[in-house]
Order: sequence, then structure tokens, then C-alpha cells
Amino acid sequence: MTGRPAPLAVRAAALFDGVTGTLRPDPLVMVDGATITAVDSGAAPPPYARVVELPGATLLPGLIDTHLHLALDAGADPVAALAARDGDDDAVVAAMTGAARTALRAGITTVRDLGDLRHLSLRLRGRDDLPTIVAAGPPVTTPAGHCHFLGGGVEPSPDAVRAAVADRAARGADVVKVMASGGRLTPGTRQEVSQFPPDVLRAAVDEAHRLGLPVVAHAHGTAAIRESLDAGVDGLEHVTFWSADGVDEPGELLGRIARSGVAVGITVGNVPVPGAAPSAAVRARTPGIVANFRGLHAAGARMLVGTDAGIENTKPHDVLPFAVALAADVLLGPAGALRAVTSVAATACGLGSRKGRVAAGFDADLVAVDGDPLADPAALRTVRWVLARGREVAVG
Repeated sequence: MTGRPAPLAVRAAALFDGVTGTLRPDPLVMVDGATITAVDSGAAPPPYARVVELPGATLLPGLIDTHLHLALDAGADPVAALAARDGDDDAVVAAMTGAARTALRAGITTVRDLGDLRHLSLRLRGRDDLPTIVAAGPPVTTPAGHCHFLGGGVEPSPDAVRAAVADRAARGADVVKVMASGGRLTPGTRQEVSQFPPDVLRAAVDEAHRLGLPVVAHAHGTAAIRESLDAGVDGLEHVTFWSADGVDEPGELLGRIARSGVAVGITVGNVPVPGAAPSAAVRARTPGIVANFRGLHAAGARMLVGTDAGIENTKPHDVLPFAVALAADVLLGPAGALRAVTSVAATACGLGSRKGRVAAGFDADLVAVDGDPLADPAALRTVRWVLARGREVAVG
């Protein structure tokens, strides 16, 4: 009869705990089952433990991507690829499983899927061989609105959006995603144009909150950002202040967003792909978008670093380390960027009491990387070892 596996004693050169801005030297992290039981420095492992030695490596909490799409394959045309699989849910789930495993091998132990096809991410939730999945199901959008092809299109009326939200709650979704504005992935929609009247957006949020679910709004245009904030959303994604001919000057709206405590998800990060480049529209607007992000940060807004992984070939499902490096360089600094994908991200996902930190009582989600990610965030791309809920992950 096989007994309980021995506890793990994990040793490394340094530790980023998800909260502090410095590295802790010579850490010893004890893991029993799926839980961290103790964190110490300079201590010897107990004789009953199985020791994992990671010389020269830095330990961190498992990373959290707060915005990706497992159903989109990060290929040359993810929407067409998904359409080719539509009608074969098993094929879609198999592709989503592969995407989730790609993330996990990169040390991304939790993902928030903010738009899947017909709630298929719920099939993957809870699997031991995949990251922890926070699932929104299909985004609530208008019949021909942004990402309508995922199956979340509804008439823009209070009753229709309340019913859509209630359906997601009944299926067991963790969060409601609402497309408050259009987006570049969907022809016929525009980023600067709101998709729902304010009273309809408010009805969706009120229903979600009544049912105990948070709401995250996709909001590019200034009007959609303001209307989402007025409606009481819990999170804003993108927040580019995109206009028809550039980027708006948001003025007092930056301070209002910061004071509200709403989590602001910037979606950044791209891997180098030969021949791939941002569109002229994105390139022209990037300086203004970055300036507004800096204004939000300076005002004290709660910033998340997500990726929108899956939507194009420069955004594979393990792109998050590139996003952290960019955010560290232009906005948050290394410690702030790391917190944005660990402890701050965990709180935004409703998991702040058990994920995003290396501390006793938290889930045993750990990643070890070569080098010092506070000195060089690109170290996150050199993953040596991953533990997800106490299970070691093959990273080769």
C-alpha cells in the first residue's frame, strides 16, 4: 500500500514572494500536497522531505495571466481556425488543452479566460494537468458585436443581458465579460464605439452582482470606459482611450478610475515573429496609449498585466514573460510588473487568499527561473522548474 508522498523542500538562490520589492536569499519552501506549509531562509531541509535543489535560480509564485483566450490558437488567423473547428467541440477542447499546457510549461499556473466558445473552458477547469482556470465563458456582446462568433451575442436590452448573465451564473462561470466597445478582431465593429446603452450595461452589472459574480468590461473608447465605470464594473480591460483619429486625453477620468479601485488590465506583450508588425493604426496611437497608462499608474490605479494571448501569431499562450518585461520597462518597474502578474493579479481574479504569493497556507504554485527577474525581467523566459498545486510540471 502506497503511503502519502513525502513533503517537498524546495531550495533556490533567491525568492520573490509576490509582495515585497526585494529578493529573499537562500530560501527554503516547504510544500505538503497542494499547499505551501512554511517559508524560511538559510534553513536545512528536514530529513523526511524530498529535496528539490535549484542552485542559481529565483523562485516566484506561479504567474497569472489575467486575460487570454484558450479557444483562439495564436495562428495566422485564429478566428478562421476556430470557425473550422466549430461544430466539433472535442477538437476545440483539444486545442484549448494544448494552449493551456503551453501556458503551464512557461510557469503560468493560473489563467483567466475572458472569452471562450460556448463555455468550453468549463470542461477544462479543475484538471490537475492544466493551470487553474478562471472562466468567463463567451463574452456578452451584441448580435453582430465584437467577438459575436464566440456565441455570446444578445439583443441590447436590459432583459436580454440579465438573462445572459443569469445563464453564465447557472453554468458556473467565475466572472462575466461584457464587450462595452468594439474591437479590432471583429470586422464591422469599432474600438471607439460603445456597444450597449448605459442602462443596458448597468443592468448586466447589477444582475451579475446580485448573483455574486464580478464583471470585467472590454472598453477601448472613452465613452465605453466612462459608461462601464458608471455601471459599476469590477475590471476594465484595454483602457486605451481609442478615438477615431487617435487617442483621447482622458482628463479627470484617470483619477476617477484610480479612486474607484477598479482593476485596470493592460494587454501587452508580443513574441518576435518575422514579418509581423503592429498595424499603422496601433503604431500611431501607441505613444498616447502609453502616456495614458502612465497617467493611470501615477494616479494610483490598480494595474494588471495581461496579454490577450491567442488573438494573433505574436501572442502565443506563453507570451506573458514578454508582457512583464515590457510593463517593467515602460510603466511599473520590475517589482511592480511582477506583482501585477502574481499577488495583484490573484486578488483581481478573486484568488488573493490562496494564490499569487509564496507564503504558508497558499497554493503550492511555484516557478523557478534562471537569474534575477528584478534585475532583468527577461529572466522569466528561462524557466527551470514549475510546480502547480503541488504537482511538478515537465518544462522541457
